Parts: sequence; C-alpha cells; structure tokens
Amino acid sequence: MSSTNPTPDLKPVKHSMSLRRRWQAVTRKAREVRSIGSAIKSTEHPYMAHIVPMRRCNLSCTYCNEFDDYSDPVPLDEMLRRIDHLGRLGTSVITISGGEPLLHPNLDDIIARIRSTGAIAGMITNGYLLMPDRIQRLNQAGLDHMQISIDNVMPDEVSKKSLKVLDKKLQMLAEHADFHVNINSVVGGGIANPQDALTVSKRALALGFSSTIGIIHDGSGQLKPLGEAERRVWDQVRRLTRRSYSRFNHFQEAIANGSTNDWRCRAGGRYIYICENGLVHYCSQQRGYPGVPLANYTTEDVKREFLTEKSCAPSCTISCVHQVSYIDHWRAPQNSTVTPNSGSHKPEAELVQIQ
Repeated sequence: MSSTNPTPDLKPVKHSMSLRRRWQAVTRKAREVRSIGSAIKSTEHPYMAHIVPMRRCNLSCTYCNEFDDYSDPVPLDEMLRRIDHLGRLGTSVITISGGEPLLHPNLDDIIARIRSTGAIAGMITNGYLLMPDRIQRLNQAGLDHMQISIDNVMPDEVSKKSLKVLDKKLQMLAEHADFHVNINSVVGGGIANPQDALTVSKRALALGFSSTIGIIHDGSGQLKPLGEAERRVWDQVRRLTRRSYSRFNHFQEAIANGSTNDWRCRAGGRYIYICENGLVHYCSQQRGYPGVPLANYTTEDVKREFLTEKSCAPSCTISCVHQVSYIDHWRAPQNSTVTPNSGSHKPEAELVQIQ
C-alpha cells in the first residue's frame, strides 16, 4: 500500500457453513452440472442471458458505460414477461445486471420468477445497498449467485467501489448469504495501485467467498498489454485463487498481452444481453445488434446467431461471452458474418472478468 492509501482495518470474520448452506451449495452445483449437460446436448437454446431491470446506478465509476442517473425501473409486469420469454427460449442461466439492480423496487419478485423458469439466478451488484434484512430477502427469493466488483482499497476519483467502503457489506454477506458470492478485483487502466487487487482477493477468500480478477481497459476500449506491476499482481491473484477459476480461460493470456484471440463467438445464440428496453443484443458493448425485441426472439434466431461470425470477436474482452461460447468451441464452423458496432455506438470502456 502507498502511504496515502493505508489498508483499512479488516476485522476477521468467523464464517461457517451450516448444514442448510452445504445442502444448498450441493443442489446448486447439481443444477449447474445439469445445465451444462443440456447445453452440450443441444445448441438450440441460450445458455446465459444478462437482463437489465434498471439502467440507473447510485455510483458513477469513470470506466463504466452501462449506467445513467435518471432512468426509472422497468415495470414489474414487463420484467416478468421478459423472464417468461427467456424461459420460453430455454435459457439456463439468467443474470440480473444494470445499472444497479438493487435499486429496483421489485427485485425479489424478478429473482423468484427466474427460479420459476428452472434457470439459475444470478446478480451483478455494487453491493452498496446490502443490509442483513436485504440479504435474507435475496435468500428467500432464491438467488443462486452474486458478484461484486471491488476496484480499489481506498475510494478515488475513478471508483468508489472500494474495500474500505464495502468490507462491512462483505461481512454481512459472509454471515447471512445462502447464495454463492464472488468478489472480482481489477487491474488495468485507471487503477492507481495494482497491489490493491491482491488485497481484495485475499480478503474475499478469508471471508469464504470465491475470487476473480479482471482487466479494465482505457476509454478507447482497446486491448492493451498489462504493465509489469499489473502483470505481477494478475499472476499472483490467479495463483492464489486457482481452484476457483473456470477451466474455460485460454483467451485470458492473450488479453493480458494485448493480443487477439481466434475463436467462435456465439453471442446472440448461446449468450444474449437484454437491455432495459427489452431488446436482444450480442453483449453490453455491442448494443444494437441484432436489436430484436425479446418477445419476438425465437429459436430460429438463436440458431442463426450461433452460426454467425462476429467481426469484433478477435479483440473481444467480454469474459462471459468467451466462456459461454467455449462450450461449443468444437462445433459447427460459422457460415455467415456480421460487422457489429459499425454505427454510432462506440464502447467507452470494457471490464474483463478473469475466472
């Protein structure tokens, strides 16, 4: 730590896994294994969808282009219809993102509806609004997975998602959450002290959570290699958390080196992103493609996009799309090509989760 950014007082927390939590973890894992088996058996349904019920966020991290400070929540009835459409498509994993999803007044109902379709329910949040009673409500709703990204140890002008601010929230999760919690730390553009990522990861593991590390690129969204100090921390965290890493991670070395990847992106087929307007997009950074209302999205659309090559794929840094697509890396060569992001939308920043 630098002298201007002292490490906050991280109190030890006693965490134990009750029989209930152990059983829930076992049944959750069994559902995940079944979902992967279903994906291997058939390519005609999405494996993962990210859906946005709330574009507004209570923070304004400078690297993020996925929020505003004024939007209203999507009405509950409309959100439930969208969840049902994802169920109609046979989606295996539905993750709520934003904006900040905890700002949605009916989030618990949305999570419960996800579970009612048979899908695994996940959420990406900044964690600021978590309290013990809120965590218990998420338990009751049936949340399976939560991810919180912590960008630094002390808040700065780039991000207020700091360990100093959020550690009490993490302690609450360790005590009360029945769902799986992953803490994502970051290195790269705009992060002043790369060593913070190692501090965050160690704290996550000490609390009984899984831990991952991501790479934030600069405002151009371009691939750039990690610097020497960043690469050293990135390697340290990967070694520290090796047991929790996904095995679908061959692309990550190229990203860290600023190189391109040769792979078959299955966005629009295996992975879909549904914005607050209910439109299906390839991912958060390619909004507008294909831009079809979810209500009109069919199995034929899924099959078409599965076989469509995306020109942005070589420089893609979106971890969830890489990992979902890896399920089918050995399948069907893609026989058509689309060039997304040729219009006015240009990503301002990208966050790469290294799992």
